[in-house]
Amino acid sequence: MQHERDKPLLAIVLSVALHAVALTLATQYAFGVPKQDAPPPDEPIMVVEFLPVPEVAAPPPQTTPITTPPPVQQAITPDIAVASAPPTPIDPTERAPITMDAPPAPSAQDWAFAAKYPLKNSKAYRYTWGQQVRSLMGTAVEGPDQGVVRFRIEIAPDGTMTRLETLWTTSAAAEQVARQAIARMPPSPPTPTGKPLVFEKTISFSPFVTDIPPIYKDDCLPDPPSFANRFAWNGHGQPGQAETPTPEPGESMAMEDCLKLLPQDSIEAEAAHDQRQLEQWGSSKLGR
Repeated sequence: MQHERDKPLLAIVLSVALHAVALTLATQYAFGVPKQDAPPPDEPIMVVEFLPVPEVAAPPPQTTPITTPPPVQQAITPDIAVASAPPTPIDPTERAPITMDAPPAPSAQDWAFAAKYPLKNSKAYRYTWGQQVRSLMGTAVEGPDQGVVRFRIEIAPDGTMTRLETLWTTSAAAEQVARQAIARMPPSPPTPTGKPLVFEKTISFSPFVTDIPPIYKDDCLPDPPSFANRFAWNGHGQPGQAETPTPEPGESMAMEDCLKLLPQDSIEAEAAHDQRQLEQWGSSKLGR
């Protein structure tokens, strides 16, 4: 029974103790009683030891093989024309000059035929005379001494030259060589007509020009008529009609006798004759 009566007293004591503890805590908080913190735990100490770096042998240097790059090919454009440099002019002193040997002298047969051919103002005699002069002039050399000279010649019936006149020349040296050759000519045969022979002859002393043999096949035909004003007056004497020219020996000769005098033309003469006709009368389109 007594134990029953002590329970309320124990509850009061416990209640008073709890309130005292709560009052103590509230008092410490209100008056700023510092709260003691717990000491920090011990931190571990780390010791770092640096060891020396071992020496390592350097690797040998790597050599890269040297390769030659392939040649660069330049693209060729076929549509674009590349202008070439102008050709270098050739110095004429760097090469040997062009020369032409003198033609052979006329043979005795050539002079025998020329002395008996009266047609066309003794055509064969005039050609043979010029060939004799050119053969005595010697070799023609390219240079300042080359040239052309034209003479007017008169030959007596016995073959003696009685007149030599220079009409024009392109080289004084060529004229001098021609005159020296004429002075050394052997005696010429008598003229075919038995009369003085007057003619003009061009002598070429050049390595690029030769005297072309004449054509005889048309010598029996009369010359085509040439225009001339027969009423023209030169101012001397009385005006009147011009005289009719005297016919050549071949024109008064019978055709059969004339044809017997004609020789056979050479191939060189035929080719030269055709070339002259083409240059004189041919069209310019034919040469293209």
